[in-house]
Amino acid sequence: MGCGQLDEVDRAIVAELTRDGRMSVTAVAESVHISRAHAYSRIARLTETGVLSKFTVLVDPIKAGLRSSAYVTLKVQQHAWRELREKLREIPEVHHIALVGGDFDVILLVRAVDNIDLRRVIFDQLQSMPGVVDTQTFLVFEDLDVR
Repeated sequence: MGCGQLDEVDRAIVAELTRDGRMSVTAVAESVHISRAHAYSRIARLTETGVLSKFTVLVDPIKAGLRSSAYVTLKVQQHAWRELREKLREIPEVHHIALVGGDFDVILLVRAVDNIDLRRVIFDQLQSMPGVVDTQTFLVFEDLDVR
């Protein structure tokens, strides 16, 4: 099932769970105007087919002690991506990884306790990785949650 195969009920369920991943099945059912059993089976199917891949929490980075954030772009050697991807996943300060097209190959969201820690991650870990040709750093001054 791809996104194009979702019906109105599926899209409404996804929207509700995107807004509040802790919402009970009963609350989802009431919000979408279907029975609890129907909501349960729909959520199970959306999960089994991978439309819903995980339920998580949204952490306020500042309140969690991560006061310094940056988007870091990487230019990488083409053959290095698969191995590099796994190494990037191992860095706790890397919160998002995207392979992109354009002037650079990868963009990362890096969150650290302060600028000294952010500098350590970028200079000591990211720039020294085999396959990384160049980096560019964009400091985040303010995070806005759009959901």
